[in-house]
Amino acid sequence: MAPVRLGSLAPVGAGLIWLLAIGAQTGHRSWVRLVGRAQRVQRFERFNWPMSSRALTRLRKLCLALPDASEKIAWGEPTFRTRKVFAMFASASNHHGAGRDAVWIFAAPGRQDRMVKSAPTRFFVPPYVGVSGWIGVWLDDVCDWDELADILKSAHALASAKPAARKRA
Repeated sequence: MAPVRLGSLAPVGAGLIWLLAIGAQTGHRSWVRLVGRAQRVQRFERFNWPMSSRALTRLRKLCLALPDASEKIAWGEPTFRTRKVFAMFASASNHHGAGRDAVWIFAAPGRQDRMVKSAPTRFFVPPYVGVSGWIGVWLDDVCDWDELADILKSAHALASAKPAARKRA
C-alpha cells in the first residue's frame, strides 16, 4: 500500500486501519493508525512499532518453531498465540519491561510460585497477568535459553489445549 498524507483520500472501510504515513514536512515514515470513518484522512495516531532486539529475535525463533504458533501485535508488543496467547514480549523501552527485556508466559496453576521462589533473579511475577499465574522471565544475561524453550513448549501446549466439554444435565 502506498504511503498516505493528511488530507489525502484513503480506503478506510468500516473502522480503524494501519497505514504507512509520511510526515508532512520532514518526510519521516512511520506506522500509524488512521482514525475515523471519513474517507478523507484527518488525524493519525502514532504507533511505536517495537524495535527488534536480539532477545526478541531469539524469542520469536523459539515461539514460531512451535506448531500452529503465530505472532500478533497486541497492547503495543509482539504476542505469540495458538488458540490463545501463550507468550508476550515485554520491551525494555516501555513500562512493560521496566528497563529490561522480558517475556510473560502462560503457566499452569502453581508453577509461577515455584519458579519465582527457586530463581528470583531470573523469574518474576509480571504486572497485569501475574495474578492469573503467568511467569515473567528476564531475557538478558541471566536467561537460560534452553530452559526458556521448555517453558514455552509447556505454555504452548497449555494454551492450545481445547477447553473441557461442558456436561449436559
